[in-house]
Amino acid sequence: MSRNETLTSRERVLRTLRHEPVDRIPRHLWALPGVRDKWPVELAAHYRDFPDDITGPPFRYGPSLREAGVPCQPGEYTDAFGCIWHVGEPGVIGEVRQGPVATPADAAAYRLPHELLDGADFSQVDDFCRTTDRFVLAGTLVRPFERMQFLRGTEAFFMDLVDREPAVLDLMARLHEFSLRELRLWCDTAVDAICFMDDWGSQQSLLIPPDLWREFFRPQYEAYCRMIRAAGKKVFFHSDGRIDAIYPNLVEIGVDALNSQLFCMDLEDLSARYGDRLTFWGEIDRQWVLPFGDKAAVRAAVRRVAAATVGRRGPTGVIAQCEWGMDVEPDSIRTVFEAWDQVL
Repeated sequence: MSRNETLTSRERVLRTLRHEPVDRIPRHLWALPGVRDKWPVELAAHYRDFPDDITGPPFRYGPSLREAGVPCQPGEYTDAFGCIWHVGEPGVIGEVRQGPVATPADAAAYRLPHELLDGADFSQVDDFCRTTDRFVLAGTLVRPFERMQFLRGTEAFFMDLVDREPAVLDLMARLHEFSLRELRLWCDTAVDAICFMDDWGSQQSLLIPPDLWREFFRPQYEAYCRMIRAAGKKVFFHSDGRIDAIYPNLVEIGVDALNSQLFCMDLEDLSARYGDRLTFWGEIDRQWVLPFGDKAAVRAAVRRVAAATVGRRGPTGVIAQCEWGMDVEPDSIRTVFEAWDQVL
């Protein structure tokens, strides 16, 4: 492309996903809910100075039969799946304290919240996609591994996988069909890409053996990717933790953009192995560099990701994504995006 050519946000992201040269690295900030309350002026200034190239569409799920309380506020709330969450500080999602599937018998009787999809309103999505020049990414409820932990409890669910507990595996199959149903709704819209997620790793390894992942979850993920790609859309996936053991599987099944904790893995090796087939959807280390590093450390982190992922003629596939957490100062976020703007 010409040095003086300016792309739209959608063009910029699509070129990045195709590993083509761009005018600048595309941006995508994730701000935790509490950031809007803690730093409203600084957040508005950020979006003014560094507009996102990726956006979500307007939509709503149907009314829930189980939800109660207020998410992201201290105390407890119940989500649409009947899981009770505890929030210890304002502005964060919290953690599940109690799920509705205490026993295998409960798994057999449990009813998924189909009312969310029955009453979903996607009526504004297509008009929004036609009238914006930004890349439109649909987030979803699809997170089968985490959802089963929320419902059943982590330890119990891990034992269920090892024991092949029939009632729990049946519930997981029904959850998979629920996920496919939601993805079909999104595939019928004009969005550019669809995202699903699961947090798979500790800081050292996968939470379950890779063989169990390939037995139970790769087939589900493969079905999601196949459906999304058949609809002409890109596949975005997020997972926390050290997940390099399943990177090749995610590439093989068709994930286009992957958001993972690069700084707890060998990001240079990951890029060398998979950078020609995968776009790195961020990130910058949010455990140490963003909350505790000075500006020099933040700039060094950006340079490290850029050195691993950006070729001489433009990006080989990287999106300037980072998460603005409650313990991250506004100057650190500004430094991230200033540094990315200087890469090309």
